[in-house]
Amino acid sequence: MTDNQRKNFGPRLKEIRLAKKMTLQEFYSPIAKHVNNFSPIENGSRMIGKRLSEDVVRHYHINETWLATGVGKIFSVDDALKEAVKNNSEIQQGVPFINVNPSDYSSGEVNFLKEKAEYYVNFRPFNDCDAYLPVYGDSMYPKYSSGEIIAIREVINKDIIQWGEAYLVMADESANNITTVKLLFQHTTPEKIVLRAANPDYKGDTILDKIAIRRLFILKGKITRNQL
Repeated sequence: MTDNQRKNFGPRLKEIRLAKKMTLQEFYSPIAKHVNNFSPIENGSRMIGKRLSEDVVRHYHINETWLATGVGKIFSVDDALKEAVKNNSEIQQGVPFINVNPSDYSSGEVNFLKEKAEYYVNFRPFNDCDAYLPVYGDSMYPKYSSGEIIAIREVINKDIIQWGEAYLVMADESANNITTVKLLFQHTTPEKIVLRAANPDYKGDTILDKIAIRRLFILKGKITRNQL
């Protein structure tokens, strides 16, 4: 994507944001630390950087061709739906429920999000999420109980963390490939992060180097099967 094409990104990102009825803070805070920088970008007085534009495109599954030219569909089709189109299968609406335990994917390069969905959930408050997953174990009880279904969305900018909120953390070999759902808190050392269980029976914090985090997903909330 050329610099000249990126000049058009700002107004088109504003078009998407307004269509989603989201504020600057809501739309850009999962991606960037300085949200106010996007106001001049949207107004066309400042050009978005290459890395930042890639993060926005990835987070919201935006069609880069439309973003650059205004031609085509606004949103891209993800890998799973591309496969469905190739096989002339019916495209499902909503967010996939993937019946896996992410801890089973704690090592290697296997992406649990590419596993086949059992069904799709069209629940508007969580339709910006990447997947629904079942809860395993009771370390997060009573906030999240075993068997409940959580909605997760990947965090692109790992410097933007909502302290005290629950996240699915997937770490690399330097942290023993730990994969867990925990509440995240600030550490006195900026390069580290505190992982804490919600269940008071699980005592003791886990201290993790931020650099060890391979993937990070915020838990947007949960649903019960009565809502499906």
